[in-house]
Amino acid sequence: MDAAALEQARQWAKSELDSCVAFWLTHGMDREHGGVYTCLDRTGAVYSTDKSVWMQGRCAWLFSYLCSTYGVRREWLDAAESCLDFMESYCVNRAAGNRMYFQVTADGRPLRQRRYCFSEGFYAIANAEYYGVTGKAEYLERARRAYHLIRQLNNGLITDPAGFGPKVIPETRSGRSLADPMIFLNITGVLRRVDPDNAAEYDSYSAECARLIVQYHMKPDLRCTLETVGTGGEVWKDVTAGRVVNPGHDIECSWFLMEYANMLGGTDGAALHRNAEDIFNWALDAGWDAEYGGLLYFTDCLGKPPEAYEHDMKLWWPHNELLIASLMAYRDTRNERYLDWFYKAMEYCKTYFCDPEYGEWYGYLRRDGKPTMPSTKGSTFKGPFHVPRSLIMADGLIGQILKTL
Repeated sequence: MDAAALEQARQWAKSELDSCVAFWLTHGMDREHGGVYTCLDRTGAVYSTDKSVWMQGRCAWLFSYLCSTYGVRREWLDAAESCLDFMESYCVNRAAGNRMYFQVTADGRPLRQRRYCFSEGFYAIANAEYYGVTGKAEYLERARRAYHLIRQLNNGLITDPAGFGPKVIPETRSGRSLADPMIFLNITGVLRRVDPDNAAEYDSYSAECARLIVQYHMKPDLRCTLETVGTGGEVWKDVTAGRVVNPGHDIECSWFLMEYANMLGGTDGAALHRNAEDIFNWALDAGWDAEYGGLLYFTDCLGKPPEAYEHDMKLWWPHNELLIASLMAYRDTRNERYLDWFYKAMEYCKTYFCDPEYGEWYGYLRRDGKPTMPSTKGSTFKGPFHVPRSLIMADGLIGQILKTL
């Protein structure tokens, strides 16, 4: 390992983080209604004023996490509070059991609600992280209410108060989604970190999430981790929905599992860490584009045509997850292969995603690495979350590695 090269990578991460955070503070924050706009073009101009509820939670979490990592700055705390207040005022459907909307107008009028409970998940981590910074108990209470609602919905313990049923007709086909235990594992990790008094509960739910991922979604015989499986883990080989591999999702899942494995420790933790490494390695084998570089968005576990139109595009967030997971795996194992992947991912991001002229990263690239036209820095699904999270974590992970030399 070249310590000087790693320190240069750390400085790159810090510089990109500063640029990214400045981009969103300058262009994204809604000074009139509160909250954040995320549909921003390359220069930061708003091209749609509808607001993603996911992004209100993610932005509030991110700016709170910056405060917890680097110390409180008023502009960061103000941004977090703006998004938290906007969510509380406009994004919770009180008449539907506190299910949250998916999209609202600029001034907070509801537009869309979806069956998935990811809006609630990002609301939970936002309130939890802010509690960790401020110690204000009401935010932890909000986080835990949403957390328990998510668990009830994920496990079919209650009827969805918003009235949504399963995505497909259950009498025809019922299955399991990787996203449910994977995202809940990450949410649980955030709550455990800020709320150690309830660690026993979080430990129990983390173990449950890890078990579901390993037992049902990992497929060693196919060398992949499937997005959707039957209720007993069956592989639906005859339909495209059952063969979907999302390499970026799997890589993100791998570092969620590594974090939990390290917390767990002992023989069980070591075994789970090896599972996480397998998930990481299989995802790269399936998803890295040997011709153009970068991670493909979707692949088919049997090499058949993926159904999603965007399957061969290069999106920002899988590459953010690769930066995190490769460094975490290297920190934990000292296997140089993982450090090589970090540098490979970093160079791809520098070359294709970074924008030195206007700051932040392009979100959507064609397979050959050119931005889609017109290029965007944000959308309903891209805001101040994956890019800065990966850069904060890269800074911290590299710092931990360098301290051991």
